[in-house]
Amino acid sequence: MTTPNTEGTAAAGSPNRVLVLNSGSSSVKYQLLDMSDRSRLASGLVERIGEETSRLVHTPPPGTGAVREREGRIADHDEALRAAAEELAADGLGLDSPDLAAIGHRVVHGGLRFTEPTVITDEVLKEIERLVPVAPLHNPANITGIRTARALRPDLPQVAVFDTAFHATMPEYAARYAIDVETADAHRIRRYGFHGTSHAYVSRKAAALLGKEPAEVNVIVLHLGNGASASAVAGGRCVETSMGLTPLEGLVMGTRSGDIDPAVTFHLKRVAGMSADEIDVLLNKKSGLVGLCGDNDMREIRRRVDEGDERAALAFDIYIHRLKKYIGAYSAVLGRVDAVVFTAGVGENSGPVREAAIAGLEEFGLVVDADLNAVRSGVPRLISPDYARVAVAVVPTDEELEIANQTFALVDN
Repeated sequence: MTTPNTEGTAAAGSPNRVLVLNSGSSSVKYQLLDMSDRSRLASGLVERIGEETSRLVHTPPPGTGAVREREGRIADHDEALRAAAEELAADGLGLDSPDLAAIGHRVVHGGLRFTEPTVITDEVLKEIERLVPVAPLHNPANITGIRTARALRPDLPQVAVFDTAFHATMPEYAARYAIDVETADAHRIRRYGFHGTSHAYVSRKAAALLGKEPAEVNVIVLHLGNGASASAVAGGRCVETSMGLTPLEGLVMGTRSGDIDPAVTFHLKRVAGMSADEIDVLLNKKSGLVGLCGDNDMREIRRRVDEGDERAALAFDIYIHRLKKYIGAYSAVLGRVDAVVFTAGVGENSGPVREAAIAGLEEFGLVVDADLNAVRSGVPRLISPDYARVAVAVVPTDEELEIANQTFALVDN
């Protein structure tokens, strides 16, 4: 896998804007960036697509007006993207602008074929469709976003940036499951990993925070949002990650169980009479924190813990226990760790999670400074004392900027 140069500067007079689209199962996030200085021109979110209470929130260019909202049913992703295009046009940033160089799409699953950003052709789109069985909750929405964007600007380069791509450098012994090889190969069963754009961006920024090149450092990245994943990054290359064939494996998440004995599924089928679809919903949407205590918002869970709620406290302890297991395991995988880095919604904003995850790991060289950990900031920062052998850091992720950088680097070249 080659790593594109994502730090280039747009040539004067050439198209220098990239629209980033992140089409989820019931939402569309979008950002328009000026690649000459990596600034955000506009952004927005369309959520609850297909419901009667759909909502679009649009943030115009800085200094040009207030955030705009509209509510009302938005039937599907096609309508959502067209509504987003209308909002951009209202700011003079329409999709027909000659300054638009490309549209970058987040695509969750790229399989083994797509290990770097790829210009979307009909053949590429067909291959992304063939991957739907291993990403049934994500790739269909990504495909819809691609089709609509291509219809709106058929002349414009459209680039797919894959969540799985950064993890394609995992050695075969880390990527393979210990099942029959022929069966695994026939059905594409292996560990792919996800949140790759975030892990790539954050590991690179962590190296910069340490004053080193990515090739010089080993980093454990903890991407903790409603979905959560860990990665071990050695010299800028992923060598291990917690998510697998699907985003279900690994850490405890908002609604996903993370690691679980596979025989639990057989047990539920035999003893509880649950169907495969029912078990799928249980493990992906009714487990994790919400299954343990009824909440998947870490702020609410911490409030309940502070008030003495035993279910919330147990959920928090299980969440932290899994984090510690992965920090320890990835320390062993890497051999030498230069930094443990927290990112995403929970990782960036929950001091109690960071403190609890590192507590007791002093023998690993890990310590958190309470005062530094309490600081709220939107910039990369160290939260470990100077004497700590291993740095502990908070690095805000920016997946949209990473997608824009990779998209622009590809079309600019």
